[in-house]
Amino acid sequence: MKHIKLAVIPNRRNMLDRLRHTFPQLITLATVAGLVFAVGCSKEKGDQEPTVAVQVAPVEKTSIEHTVTAQAILFPRQQAAIVPKISAPVQKFLVKRGSKVRQGQLLAVLENRDLAAAAQDTKGGYEQEQAAYATTTGASLPEEMQKAEADAQQAQKALDAQEKVYQSRQQLFEQGALPRKELDQSGVDVTQARNANAIAKNHLDALKAIGKQQELKAAAGKLESAKGKYMGATAQLGYSEIRSPINGFVTDRPIYPGEMAAAGTPLITVMDTSAVIAKAHIPQADAALLKVGDKGTITVPGIEKPIEGKLTVVSPALDPSSTTVEVWLEAKNPKQQLKPGTSVQLSVTAETVKDALVVPASALVSAPDGSPVVMVAGTDGKAHQKAVKIGIRQGDDVQILEGLTENDKVVATGAYGLPDNTKIKVEAAPAEAPAAGGKGEGAKGEGAKGEDSKAPSEGKSEK
Repeated sequence: MKHIKLAVIPNRRNMLDRLRHTFPQLITLATVAGLVFAVGCSKEKGDQEPTVAVQVAPVEKTSIEHTVTAQAILFPRQQAAIVPKISAPVQKFLVKRGSKVRQGQLLAVLENRDLAAAAQDTKGGYEQEQAAYATTTGASLPEEMQKAEADAQQAQKALDAQEKVYQSRQQLFEQGALPRKELDQSGVDVTQARNANAIAKNHLDALKAIGKQQELKAAAGKLESAKGKYMGATAQLGYSEIRSPINGFVTDRPIYPGEMAAAGTPLITVMDTSAVIAKAHIPQADAALLKVGDKGTITVPGIEKPIEGKLTVVSPALDPSSTTVEVWLEAKNPKQQLKPGTSVQLSVTAETVKDALVVPASALVSAPDGSPVVMVAGTDGKAHQKAVKIGIRQGDDVQILEGLTENDKVVATGAYGLPDNTKIKVEAAPAEAPAAGGKGEGAKGEGAKGEDSKAPSEGKSEK
């Protein structure tokens, strides 16, 4: 037994020595075989280009509109916060909040008994001065003026008498019955009478022009003063009656009858809501495209159909705090559905371009440098990246200014992350119905997932 064991041990040692010498060679052969197999598999995979399922859309030539949208606040067409000009307790209100009023309608009356008394007093003084003015203008001339008129009449009569005497003596002188001396004396008397008559007339005219004019002027001044006082008292009395300056509805009445209406504090607020104005601030670039009269719409929460209107104001100056431009869009409000103070969305069509090249907005992707590009579905079955210049955006459509033609087709779905010159497979768009569309997308997703899962299995089988 001992002899046999000694024979076995040397055989084991020989086998270990052989393995120790051949093991590195086996490792080298296995590595080379693996590299050859890997190279063969990589060549087979490189020969098979990946295919991506996408949806395409044609480049359409159609009309597109540039719509300016902004958040706006509704305001009434007109608003009057009526402030009393005097401080007095409220005697009574004739309207309440929500009442419909018309222009000039009496809304409230303030305590005015003292003002009524003052108006009555000044009215009496005014009537008294009216009577005095009438008496002055219709009264006889003063005594001095009467004397001047009498002197003027007497001088005229004396002149007439002297002229008759002169004419008689001239006839007698021509007949030789009167000496020349007496005729000359009669001529001197006529000249004196004529001068006296002229002086009397001038004196009378001076009294009429100065005395009477000043007297009438004084009477007119007193009358105007009394009239002014009466009008002032009447105006003060009128301030106690609060009337509506516009047509509309009473929207605020903060105090009650008997409370003091302080001057400078609104007593009643009236709004004209037959039309409302949506006021919004928009960027200067958008405002440059708008003009007064442009049509637009107002989208109001709770009202399905947008309300049509038109621009009434495009501010000529920028708001210094926000560097934006204020615009007003006025819309009719016959059913009183639009409430001032509501936050709404304003939309105005600023520009319309006909025969524009339009693609879906989903077809636009960004290049590494941030510029817009689209993936064009080529006739070779591959997607080619093209840089484009975009214009107007309207909803899900975008205008293309440069880079595409009407005959091109762009990848509308699946363009994001798609490399240039990738082989594509065009799929039909899902059904329009929401349920069917959801199922179609689910089926498409499952199909894509199946293809992806199938490729590794095929690779494994090839390996």
